[in-house]
Amino acid sequence: MASTFDVVFRGGTVVNQDGTAGRDIGVIGGRIAEIGEIDPARAGEIVDCRGLHVLPGVIDSQVHFREPGAEHKEDLETGSLGAVMGGVTTVFEMPNTTPLTVTRETLEDKIRRARHRMHCDFAFWVGGTHGNAEEVQELERLPGAAGIKIFMGASTGDLLVPDDEGVEAILSHTSRRVAVHSEDEYRLIERKGLRVEGDPSSHPVWRDEVAALRCTERLVRIARKTGARIHLLHVSTAEEMDYIRAHKEYASVEVTPQHLTFTADDYATLGTRLQMNPPIRAPHHRDGIWQGLWQGVADVLGSDHAPHTLEEKAKPYPASPSGMTGVQTLVPIMLDHVNAGRLSLERFVDLTSAGPLRLFGIAGKGRIAVGYDADLTIVDLKRRETIRDNWIASRSAWTPYDGKTVTGWPVGTVIRGRRVMWEGELTTPSGGEPLRFLEALPKSV
Repeated sequence: MASTFDVVFRGGTVVNQDGTAGRDIGVIGGRIAEIGEIDPARAGEIVDCRGLHVLPGVIDSQVHFREPGAEHKEDLETGSLGAVMGGVTTVFEMPNTTPLTVTRETLEDKIRRARHRMHCDFAFWVGGTHGNAEEVQELERLPGAAGIKIFMGASTGDLLVPDDEGVEAILSHTSRRVAVHSEDEYRLIERKGLRVEGDPSSHPVWRDEVAALRCTERLVRIARKTGARIHLLHVSTAEEMDYIRAHKEYASVEVTPQHLTFTADDYATLGTRLQMNPPIRAPHHRDGIWQGLWQGVADVLGSDHAPHTLEEKAKPYPASPSGMTGVQTLVPIMLDHVNAGRLSLERFVDLTSAGPLRLFGIAGKGRIAVGYDADLTIVDLKRRETIRDNWIASRSAWTPYDGKTVTGWPVGTVIRGRRVMWEGELTTPSGGEPLRFLEALPKSV
């Protein structure tokens, strides 16, 4: 007797590893059980996807959800609500919380806070420090750990590791890919005097392209020496893209929608709302990042969602904090670039699902394939919408894209076969679960 599916997503244009075509997707027990033409009589529930594109669930591997310690800006529930409202099914959250996520205990605390309270599935980066360098091989393999994250600039206290010796001590003990914020802290200290009171356009003058490139060159040298794999977050300069293309055996690359969309010219209208680390830079850097994306140097897209309240952002530069919301706008902003012809839909899928699967070894996610979790991002490529602050679910409730009209919109967010968001409405209670990673699966006894 033919199987009965819990749900069939019917009539959509599916984008997966063997191309783009009209297909149905049958789900049993939260996993994809069949792809193809499915008899509707075999479906317990049918979701009509005619006229829509069905993509593998979008994975955002860099978000800051601020919990614990700064819940007035964001927390795990509100940040993940923004994720699913924007079509994102999975996030990797960062360790610069209070307390820092640098021990087994602080990681396990985050997982307890997140399980069935976050709306999307999740993993947590663990911070690499001078103090835990000899423990990182154990920490990176704990359940729910995305891996180790190093801040070489743009951080303070124990989480800042600006020196080559400290970075080498961490990388020499890792076996998984290590994410790095690559800005040379020593150059940033030297150039602090270049910040202009009240002028956020001086931010990229202070944190210049040399600070980024110099740190990336140092990192590649250390990776070569230790045999480690590094992942360069939010690459922001044309020079780094040119350098990394010759060193891809050591380094993978994340780019962000904001570095692909804005330029330093936008400080005139957006002011401190555009302020982030590393900065939004001159137009030729945006062009260089796009060139790296077209050439295959870029591996993944991450939002670097890092919210602050509007009251905090309204402080005069440089007292204003760096960071902006982004997890909810990643999909519509990049679909607008797809519709403008800047990248193909297939390349978007590679950057947001196949890329994270490939780099981080996520178990059971990242593809529309039989046996994988039924994580789907369902989009209307023709739909035009204007992004507004009042659409943003983040507790900080603003976006630098306020007023921007885009073509391409997330219609549905499906996680393990459950419609979590549909047509802008939250449709399923929070049920987020930690990810599993191939390099950290428990061994059978």
